[in-house]
Amino acid sequence: MKPSYRSTELEQEQEHLNKLYSKYTLNEDSQTRAMREFAFQIVEPYLDSGKCGLELGCSDGYFTEMLGSRLRTLDVVDGSIKFIEAARQRNLSNVSYHHALFEEFAPTTQYDYVFASYVLEHVLDPLSVLGMARRVLKPGGLVFIVVPNARALSRQLALHMGLYPDLTTLTENDLRFGHRRVYSRVLLDRDTEAAGFRTIAQGGIMLKILADFQMEKLIDLGILGEPQLKGLLKLGFEYPDLAGSLFSVCTH
Repeated sequence: MKPSYRSTELEQEQEHLNKLYSKYTLNEDSQTRAMREFAFQIVEPYLDSGKCGLELGCSDGYFTEMLGSRLRTLDVVDGSIKFIEAARQRNLSNVSYHHALFEEFAPTTQYDYVFASYVLEHVLDPLSVLGMARRVLKPGGLVFIVVPNARALSRQLALHMGLYPDLTTLTENDLRFGHRRVYSRVLLDRDTEAAGFRTIAQGGIMLKILADFQMEKLIDLGILGEPQLKGLLKLGFEYPDLAGSLFSVCTH
């Protein structure tokens, strides 16, 4: 069922999203850029260039551009007009933008694919967002979900260093980027099942050995280059419980 929000709640949520805009500088963040590229590598084999998709949240359009290059048309919905304006600068001819909260988005069409990449950790009510995704997905369509992993090796290291009381604690970095929760595989599967989805593929994206700022430093210094990052990606497939992010491919 579609949730009902008061106008003040909608305004507060959109204000919250616009405040996050200044926190996201993906073009300057090589670690985040690598994770987006790896997420696209997971998604790409499933895509048919003659089909249409819906992306939930566009950030600065980096992932949007990759998706748009592989689809006939792509609709994007984002609650922040600032993110939409940034993504529009990429001048993608087959991409249309809609300024709305995910829970309130009510398109007149259905989609072959819905992409929720690094979205569910941000929203007020993940089940409402997944419910919307299910409503707009064509029969036999696919939804692609990516979320940060509560059990990433880096978080487990921080736990054993005494930095956090448990793995579900929102870190300073989580709060900085507006995260409201952190997912384990069990919690992600629970939410997708509760929303009526069936998971057909799942796994981990890139073994994450250190915190974001440390990974970023190693990449910038050239200590972690393309061979090492590709190796960490493969290790994420082998050890998904320790990966930096989790992915699910679902249908209904």
